[in-house]
Amino acid sequence: MVFNFKVFKKVSPNGKITLYLGKRDFVDHITSVDPIDGVVLLESEYLSGRKIFGQVICSFRYGREEDEVMGLNFQKDLYLASEQIYPPPEKREQNLSKLQERLIKKLGPNAVPFTFHLPQNAPSSVTLQPGPEDQGEPCGVQYYVKIFAGESEADRTHRRSTVNLGIRKIQFAPSKQGRQPCTVVRKDFMLSPGELELEATLDKQLYHHGEKIAINISIRNNSNKMVKKIKAMVQQGVDVVLFQNGQYRASVASMETQEGCPIQPGSTLQKVIYLIPILDSNKDRRGIALDGQLKHQDTNLASSTLLAAPDQRDVFGIIVSYSVKVKLYLGALGGELTAELPLVLMHPKPEKNKLLHADSQADVEMFRQDTIDHDLPPLAEAC
Repeated sequence: MVFNFKVFKKVSPNGKITLYLGKRDFVDHITSVDPIDGVVLLESEYLSGRKIFGQVICSFRYGREEDEVMGLNFQKDLYLASEQIYPPPEKREQNLSKLQERLIKKLGPNAVPFTFHLPQNAPSSVTLQPGPEDQGEPCGVQYYVKIFAGESEADRTHRRSTVNLGIRKIQFAPSKQGRQPCTVVRKDFMLSPGELELEATLDKQLYHHGEKIAINISIRNNSNKMVKKIKAMVQQGVDVVLFQNGQYRASVASMETQEGCPIQPGSTLQKVIYLIPILDSNKDRRGIALDGQLKHQDTNLASSTLLAAPDQRDVFGIIVSYSVKVKLYLGALGGELTAELPLVLMHPKPEKNKLLHADSQADVEMFRQDTIDHDLPPLAEAC
């Protein structure tokens, strides 16, 4: 039996350097990040007298490209890993992965392996959705692997001898559910006896993308006011850490109902409202956070950001959170009563891939060089 495994391939414009990666999504496990391992295939003329360098670059765009006038630049490129790939350092000992061993065996002696390690607190890949009239690169955090020929790591690269391939740093949902979210809020009224009580509960804390969220609502009206309307919404919170006032919220799913209303004084109401936060209902809304997007692939609403500790936030990162908000409307004089519950929205952890067998065959997906085209400054200038 022959087993297939997928490989991503990209060739430099001059055809002398070819980059192979086994995957483009690298998982942040909170305590560690998957290593970025791959293989570079060099033409024979590049094996004598040429140096090949590799870098992992985190590109953080915090302003619209169309607003970059008079020398302003709203993009910062962070070099998270950089080293010489060929000729390899003499003292370096490298443990090859199964994928690298299979690729080197298939590609021959001109194949050179490499492995990069990302910092533990590096930001996750997030894209802020541009408006329908916005042009240029969207704001957010993007990653890519860069392989180039030069004299040093700080050398200004030439496009013809450079390969850039976009990757993502992602997180998956934890295997265990957290504590079930529940809250009770009350409101009393000046010069009026009694109080209005709202209890809101979610059926669980952790949801997967596309899953229905059940909001259990219990209203006990012991006041002399009437509840005229109920509204429930899922809100996405975005925190652009670089800015002191870079926090904002947007509703990504909502429902307004008068079923069971008005709730008269002395009455109660039990109700369940279902909401599904999905990207399809938030298309073209500027500022909605999306999972980092690779070209030619669909994306979805950004997953919740998990941090090992609240203070371990990279200054160039974007923190995404979700909450459910329930509002009771009492009219112009009665005001509102609001309850809020946090939740986690993420992708489930996929099943582990089978180990590569000796008779495995590679399914190669190729990319054109213009899929990622950045004119980067030298390493020394960008740091």
